[in-house]
Amino acid sequence: MFSSRRKAVTVAAAACLVLLAPFSASVSAEPTSAAQDPAIYTVPNTDSTSRTEINRTGAQVIGVRDGVATVEATPEQAQRLRAAGFVIGEGTGLGEALQRINRGQAAPGDFPPGYEGYHNYDETVAELDRIAGAHPDIAAKSSIGKSVEGRDIPVLKISDNVGQDEDEPEVLFNCNQHAREHLTTEMCLRIADRFTSGYASDPAVKEAVDGREIWVIPIVNPDGKSYDIESGDFQGWRKNRQDTTGTDLNRNWGYKWGCCGGSSDDPNAEDYRGTAAWSAPETAAMRDFIDSRVVGGAQQIKAAIDFHTYSELVLWPFGHTSDDVTEGMTQEEYDRFARVGGEMAQSNGYTPQQSSDLYVTDGDSLDWMWGQHKILAYTFEMYPASGGGLDGFYPPADVIEKETTRNDAAVDILLREAGA
Repeated sequence: MFSSRRKAVTVAAAACLVLLAPFSASVSAEPTSAAQDPAIYTVPNTDSTSRTEINRTGAQVIGVRDGVATVEATPEQAQRLRAAGFVIGEGTGLGEALQRINRGQAAPGDFPPGYEGYHNYDETVAELDRIAGAHPDIAAKSSIGKSVEGRDIPVLKISDNVGQDEDEPEVLFNCNQHAREHLTTEMCLRIADRFTSGYASDPAVKEAVDGREIWVIPIVNPDGKSYDIESGDFQGWRKNRQDTTGTDLNRNWGYKWGCCGGSSDDPNAEDYRGTAAWSAPETAAMRDFIDSRVVGGAQQIKAAIDFHTYSELVLWPFGHTSDDVTEGMTQEEYDRFARVGGEMAQSNGYTPQQSSDLYVTDGDSLDWMWGQHKILAYTFEMYPASGGGLDGFYPPADVIEKETTRNDAAVDILLREAGA
């Protein structure tokens, strides 16, 4: 699909799935005893309401399949769930769960064996540089701002007249808000490669590039992504690296921030929303970039996909309320979201639903993009449909091509709909 120095060993290393490595770090930034470590549990027979209740205990639903929720929780949070009437077993400690995934330590800052096809931060930047250098007439790389630790948040613009700000519908694809969701970076790189390398040979690609301005941001959370593989083992890290405990970037956006029980004010919680809306520099950079696309009083970005993992879902606003029709959402607007979301889901085999049907969230990018700018914004929860725990965040590299190309048609549908 695109160049990577590690492609040649991906298949061979992926065969080593049964090997285990010692667990070298916990998900928490601070040392904890084994008795205090979070664990992975399954909770059967859940719905949106019960999953929202689970999150409000401080636990975090990390995946859902056929009503069975996979939940990350501390022993104390697990006890709260049992006291509230949830059926929850003993669980698997995060250290044990990560041992099953980490099967031989890599060099610091690199992916463990079996994951060599994934791009770390430096390799992602280099890949964007390669694409822009190979296709200077239609691709240009820049940065939307800096992370907590000073890394650039790179963006690639793709358009037939890339140096001009044309009066064309714009579409945004962003990935890796949550650190451990590395498959999403590969999804954004797939889009970047497809709409540049295919320009000369694929009429559909050429039509899209000639008629749209496409923005691709492969890593919104560069510090968290880098930390997750810093030791050469996966850490299971979700948030950014602000104040050591981190902020959940996808609860830090400014629309209905902290309004509705869909995020936490506990800095140790996985869905900690930060001290204030936009308190994370990464979300502030995203806000400033999207705001900058208001030209002549009109938002030029007409549609967007924010890629996450996992559960194979196509989600649309709102997350902060279970109501379909509410402040900022008419029936006609909701019907359009459902129609386009359903069409995209039919193309990739995901399940389409309103975001709050998964569980209530507030301060997320999806709600802000629509609530603030009326961008036709979707969240994709990518492969797998069910991971059984942390495994779902770390599929082996041999699935990258299949699971990113799986979304080609959905991307095309959104690009078409941006001009409607």
